[in-house]
This record gives sequence, structure tokens and C-alpha cells, in this order.
Amino acid sequence: MSGKAHWENVYRSKATDEVSWYRAHLDVSLGLIGDAAPDRGSAIIDVGGGEATLVDDLLARGYADLTVLDISREALDVARRRLGGAADRVRWIAGDVTRAPLEAARYDLWHDRAVFHFLTTAEDREAYVRQVIRAVRPGGHVVVATFAPDGPETCSGLDVVRYDAGGLHRQFGSRFRLLDSVTELHQTPWGAPQPFIYCFCRLE
Repeated sequence: MSGKAHWENVYRSKATDEVSWYRAHLDVSLGLIGDAAPDRGSAIIDVGGGEATLVDDLLARGYADLTVLDISREALDVARRRLGGAADRVRWIAGDVTRAPLEAARYDLWHDRAVFHFLTTAEDREAYVRQVIRAVRPGGHVVVATFAPDGPETCSGLDVVRYDAGGLHRQFGSRFRLLDSVTELHQTPWGAPQPFIYCFCRLE
């Protein structure tokens, strides 16, 4: 099964709150985004946003230039239906983040909670970083979260790569200045603990 087919199947077969990564509100992400982009006119892209409620909460806080990218069109459709008419205020992109045609220097902030750790080959990780460098304006910010070293080795039936803050930052290279890192002990909907690490960087 291809990556796209895998995720389409996940989102067709499970309710929003039945996937392990579900949280009603992404509080750590919202805090970091608020610190990095206090201007509500900031252009923000949520990579792998899918069904997540981050876009709902950003709209509620007055952010006006939002993009959600996900490999699963089904996941994006779930979010669109949930938002109703407010969905028209968001740009939706269905595509693979490593290959999606993203505008150069378009975004002030790039957010990714739990996509990067699915990139298990160096080639895919390098392609991802090239996309970040292309799409984020110099001086813009990047928030990326993955499983921490003591987190799960697989997720949704797929292998993942786990990172500490230094290891995650090194994947991005010298153009990214690490400003902060945050740990989070996420609880799945069925109560299993999943340690995450967030890296908050600036593109120099």
C-alpha cells in the first residue's frame, strides 16, 4: 500500500478521536505559534494537519492566512466539514510534503506535529528540509514535533524515527537556529503515554 493509500484508509476507517495522535487542542503547538507569530496576519502552514483541530483554534485566535497540507484528501475533507463556512478562509493542499509545489518564501511559520518522524530515509528527510527552506521566508520560524527517544517505534502500522532535540535539529542543518525545545507526554485517546519532542527554530 502506498503512503497516500495508507493514510486515506486510516482516515476513512477511524473517527477523528480514534487515532493515537488525537488531542482536542494542541496546546504546546498553540503556545509556540503564539510566541513565534503574534501578528495575526502571519502566514502559517500546518503540515500533516489533516483532521487536527489546530486550524480551528488558529482561526478562533484571529489568524487570517492559514494553509493546511496533508497527504490524505479524506482527512482534509473531515476538517473542512467540521469548519463549515470557515473552511473558505483556509487554503487546503492535498499532497506529499516532500514533493508538493509550495510557493517560495511564502510562510512566516511552518508547523509539523508528527509527520517528520515518518520519514525513515535520508532522501525523504533531505527533500522535506529543502521544502522548508524553499517555503519559509528568511527569519521565519519552524515548529516540528516527533516522538522522543523513549516514544513508540511504530505508529499507525508504520516505522518511525525517534529524536532528541539535538538530533532533530541536526536533521535540519546550520541554516536553522534552535531557539527552544519542549517535551510533551501525550496521552492517546485510550490512555497510553507517548513522549514527544518539539523543536522551535528560526530560518537564518
